[in-house]
Amino acid sequence: MNPTKASDLKHLIRDLPDYPVKNVIFRDLTPLFKDREAFPWAIRELAKFYEKEEVDLVAAVEARGFIVGAPLAIELGVGFVPLRKPGKLPWRKRKVTYQLEYGQEAIEIHEDAIRKGQRVLLVDDLLATGGTALAASKLIQELGGKVVGMAFIVELAYLNGRSKLKGYQIKSLVVYK
Repeated sequence: MNPTKASDLKHLIRDLPDYPVKNVIFRDLTPLFKDREAFPWAIRELAKFYEKEEVDLVAAVEARGFIVGAPLAIELGVGFVPLRKPGKLPWRKRKVTYQLEYGQEAIEIHEDAIRKGQRVLLVDDLLATGGTALAASKLIQELGGKVVGMAFIVELAYLNGRSKLKGYQIKSLVVYK
């Protein structure tokens, strides 16, 4: 598949109804990730949004955010910072707990991952309710970083995640209304 616009990606996203719980439609990006033309194209398109910004680091949330965040950091020529589930980071860390659309979760970051004043692009595969992005931005700011934007391949606009993220520049490629 050779995409020429973001809407070309939509047919590579698999809908899984009632997963992980009833009445949730899970948008599975793994078919997009395995496509040798579509996945690099998506990373390049996200990079275009921020190539003129001063970005020092890309931070991404475990686990699917890593799939997007690491190659985006390489594309932008900056470092990568992982935000992980509790118990996965080996050194001193900070933690925040937040609500998902189907439960509660927590993420952690190493205390030395971001220096005061560093400009951080926050990345995940998908924006849903905004809880994960809001929690991650809090951790970045606690360490003295400035969130210069948020990038997602998919946005579930019908879940109103942007309303929790007012004041942040948000870019997404595929939007489900």
